[in-house]
Amino acid sequence: HRSGGIIQCIKRGDTASVQIHLQEFNKQVMLLHTDYFKWSHVLVFGNMTVVLCWQYTHLRILSRDKRVLAPLVTDSALLTLAKLAEPEGEEEGDSAIEAQRKEAMKVLCNVVYNSTWAQESGLTHVQFYELRLMFLMTALRRELRGGVSILTAALERCLEVQWKDQYECVLDPAAPLISLDASQRAVEILKILFNITYRTHRQEPKEVNAAQYRHLVAILRLCLMRKCVLTEDTDELQGHTINLLSALPLLCLDVLLQAPLAPGSEQLNGVNMDCVHNLLLFMERRLEQGEKVKEKLTPIINLLTESCRAHRETRKYLRNQILPPLRDVSQRPEDGSTVKSRLVRLMTHLDTDVKHCAADLIFVLCKENVRRFVKYTGYGNAAGLLATRGLLGGQCTPSSSITAHFSSDSDSDTEEYRQVKDRINPVTGRVEAQQPDPMEGMTEEEKEEEAKRLIMLFSKLSREDIIQPMGVNSEGRLVPMAGLKGNSITEEGHSDSENECEEEK
Repeated sequence: HRSGGIIQCIKRGDTASVQIHLQEFNKQVMLLHTDYFKWSHVLVFGNMTVVLCWQYTHLRILSRDKRVLAPLVTDSALLTLAKLAEPEGEEEGDSAIEAQRKEAMKVLCNVVYNSTWAQESGLTHVQFYELRLMFLMTALRRELRGGVSILTAALERCLEVQWKDQYECVLDPAAPLISLDASQRAVEILKILFNITYRTHRQEPKEVNAAQYRHLVAILRLCLMRKCVLTEDTDELQGHTINLLSALPLLCLDVLLQAPLAPGSEQLNGVNMDCVHNLLLFMERRLEQGEKVKEKLTPIINLLTESCRAHRETRKYLRNQILPPLRDVSQRPEDGSTVKSRLVRLMTHLDTDVKHCAADLIFVLCKENVRRFVKYTGYGNAAGLLATRGLLGGQCTPSSSITAHFSSDSDSDTEEYRQVKDRINPVTGRVEAQQPDPMEGMTEEEKEEEAKRLIMLFSKLSREDIIQPMGVNSEGRLVPMAGLKGNSITEEGHSDSENECEEEK
């Protein structure tokens, strides 16, 4: 315990000796906390918090630990941090002062994140770390959510947006790349806007709010089309843009398709598809990465699915890109490196949300037509979604209003597909190698006896609760066979058949 020596040094104002004592303490602490590269103390005397200038990095690390927050969760400490984080006008050009200010704001962000009391204090500031603080406040305190127009204006200034029309930003190919500082601030603004708007997705906004959201979507389109200095920053900016788009009212996303065609634009029937194309490329990159699938993939897949339902041109374009006409059916739908193959693989993912969102996208691209869906994915991969929606019997989508959203584009089979169509295994979705007939050489009586024996074996397994035979009811859902009229397994001759089974074992 060397606190006495440190206290004496502080009383004398000998900061050099204090630093020596703390450095020695750091060496001892790092033996127990190897993941902390720097460690220090916040020394509290009454109402005075002593913070040495070179301690900000140490303090930031300590503020991540809820167990040692007590000295920081006080009015005086928070006010001190807030004051230290404020720009001082004439000192803004001083890099050392600026670095100190940023570190103080990082500490303040950590304290707010880890302390309910600090969240309720209502501290707000400006610029990047101030935006990070605002994000935390809006995420943790619902009553603080608001100000879409103010944050939209901040995003507009951050990206230096110029307007060509009411809902069209100027997209200059020769414009400089988005700087690191601008991209970081833009990401923080997007995160705050998501906290504020995520409940509006299914709502039909008022006319004034709809105009506000369309104005925001026009800026978000610019975020999807422009690039940052660093590739990873571009990916992060686009990722948070997609998160926000998925939170906004669907009817306001038509702005993404309203830009006029330019030379080299992706288009379908005269509609600009550049933005949709960029969304598709973003999904491809995430599929290839295969990391944090639920966190990184479900937002973009869900956004594309809802956009396909709402906008006919988007669905047609994506269907041409993801589900081109079938020609080679020699391999399973989930095999390969195409976008379709990767999505089909996700349809059997362990995470329910992931497999449902992947299946939903392909199902919508198939105009929610069961036959077409099975054709492109195989019945084995499609069964999960079909069971969830009560479509295992091959029925059409229950709600006719859903299919009304889709156009009547054709799904004509290619010549290559028609030639092998009768040999395709509907379960696997591919042409299987011919297998020998297991009943070849058996008489009709022998086949009938074998069938009866199998029925009694299944019946025995069912009675012992080893398996539960299931069937599809009139609503297209799986139910126990015992609950289906005319489908119950006969119980006649159970004892004799069971004896025969035991003898054959």
